[in-house]
Amino acid sequence: MTTLFLIGIGTGNPDHVTGQSIRALNAADLILIPRKGAAKSDLADVRRQILSQVLTSPVPVAEYDVPQRADQDDYLGAVNDWHDAIARAWADAIATRPDARNVALMVWGDPSLYDSTLRIAARLPGFAVKVIPGITSLQALTAAHAIPLNTLAAPVTITTGRQLRENGWPSGATTLVVMLDKGGAFTTLDPADTHIWWGAYVGMPEECLIHGPLSQVSEAILATRARLRAEHGWIMDIYLLRRGSDV
Repeated sequence: MTTLFLIGIGTGNPDHVTGQSIRALNAADLILIPRKGAAKSDLADVRRQILSQVLTSPVPVAEYDVPQRADQDDYLGAVNDWHDAIARAWADAIATRPDARNVALMVWGDPSLYDSTLRIAARLPGFAVKVIPGITSLQALTAAHAIPLNTLAAPVTITTGRQLRENGWPSGATTLVVMLDKGGAFTTLDPADTHIWWGAYVGMPEECLIHGPLSQVSEAILATRARLRAEHGWIMDIYLLRRGSDV
């Protein structure tokens, strides 16, 4: 049986790759690298850079093109079709090395937090799956801003930009972490008494951080995000929102 190792690599900083991840990469018979088009070519480059620093001997690499997700009203249907297509791309790439028993795929952050890699892996029959945890963008964000995730004795809600746009601020929540935002979901909120800690490329050389009252820094975040996306061809950002006096 082939084992697929899903290896969390943090935010792309080679220093975020744990010793457990390094051992798994070196023990692999094949490493998969996704390509997301010319505009996002440096995403694949980051993975290659990590391998150049952590591999102690050559390991075969299979690169594959990531299918595009259809833009349609049926969001969940489009995502499921997209995941099916990605699973087929993995299977085709792995088939190039039929003797591979340990296959590794590097995943941003941690494969089990707001990431669909495990759901895609479940579409591959006959594969065992092992997860190597990684530093999440959430951990990197709070560390970069030197803030605690939660206020005293209070819970934290982790959500997405889509959920925030469609459903607003969750009832009873004081701290929100927003991931997978295409940009500016926080502009749908009443900014009164709300503080934001935002970060892009957190933990990477390109890291950019902004924080302050949402009413004062909202426009700066939007402008900075647009500029960075244009410069790099892609962007990964995350932010924490907090209401109340304990900021």
